[in-house]
Amino acid sequence: MKILIVIMFSFFILMSNASAIGASSYVVMDSDSKTVLLGESIHDQRLIASISKIMTCIIAIENANLNQIVEVDKSILKGIGSSIYIEIGEKITLKDLLYGMMLRSGNDAAILIANVVSGDMVKFSQLMNEYAQKIGMKNTFFYNSHGLEEPSGQGNTSSAYDMALLTSYAMKNKTFREIFKTKNYSAKSDKKTYTWQNKNRLLKYDYITGGKTGYTQKAKRTLVTTATINEMNLIVVTLNDGNDWQDHLDLYEKIKNTYKSIKIISKDDFEIIDDVIYAKDTLYIQNDVKILLKNEDTNFLKIKYFLTKKNNYQNNEKIGSANIYLKEHLLYTEPIYIKKGQKTAQNFWGKLIKKLFG
Repeated sequence: MKILIVIMFSFFILMSNASAIGASSYVVMDSDSKTVLLGESIHDQRLIASISKIMTCIIAIENANLNQIVEVDKSILKGIGSSIYIEIGEKITLKDLLYGMMLRSGNDAAILIANVVSGDMVKFSQLMNEYAQKIGMKNTFFYNSHGLEEPSGQGNTSSAYDMALLTSYAMKNKTFREIFKTKNYSAKSDKKTYTWQNKNRLLKYDYITGGKTGYTQKAKRTLVTTATINEMNLIVVTLNDGNDWQDHLDLYEKIKNTYKSIKIISKDDFEIIDDVIYAKDTLYIQNDVKILLKNEDTNFLKIKYFLTKKNNYQNNEKIGSANIYLKEHLLYTEPIYIKKGQKTAQNFWGKLIKKLFG
């Protein structure tokens, strides 16, 4: 049996697109809720070039020891184009390789990283596609860790939406966030010292929190950046965009001027009135729920609380969800968990006061 409680809000929300964006496809996403704020052709599958390295980076972070020493082998000779110019026989940490790959887009580093994590490029690309499926990237396929087209002409393909989903996933990792936002980095191998400057020009702006560039002749310019503006965590992805730096700035400016972040549910003050199923227990959520809204067209925002009746349940078990809707469109879902037998008199009287006096 399920119980449903609905709370209605009247807010304003923007549903229009930005204009004069030069990209073949682009998206602006709220990183926290994964809500699409602006975009065009967001699901079109295109070549993505070196922004593929976002996937390579997060896979290495989650599946390998970043402090391990890596000996450079002859596989790097396949890494044409952007390079950090490591040498065969040189020894360097995996962590330093990640910085070289992300800041300078080193294809030689990306090849070596794939071999370290999975043994060879075929196995690593399989892992990339497994990750893509897990994250929900439905229009994505990876052939390699670096983003260059294969000799056959095939190359890594994705969509603006999928790459935003990937970036949202990666940004939850502290180590990834640190690498993604780094402007300058020094590394030392057993043979020489490197100093790398990030190719992401937008890092000079305080609100920009990271980014990755990409380019091949077939894919043209691709760019992913992240930003925090007025407590809004944002992702912008542009594919095939010759004016990407300015387009990213313009899109962030539009969001800044039209949207605001509103906390809908607080994890520190979470209660469900008329909770009859788990009357003696404490229900809680793990995260604050924030929605980005704009003062334009009046719409109804609804919170629906779903609770599943269970006779036997464990502490900290998921027993429901808080779903946020714009009319009938689901924007966000936050799991509800339970602590058995932890209802206090203070909880009861506080709930009663809220019920009587609002």
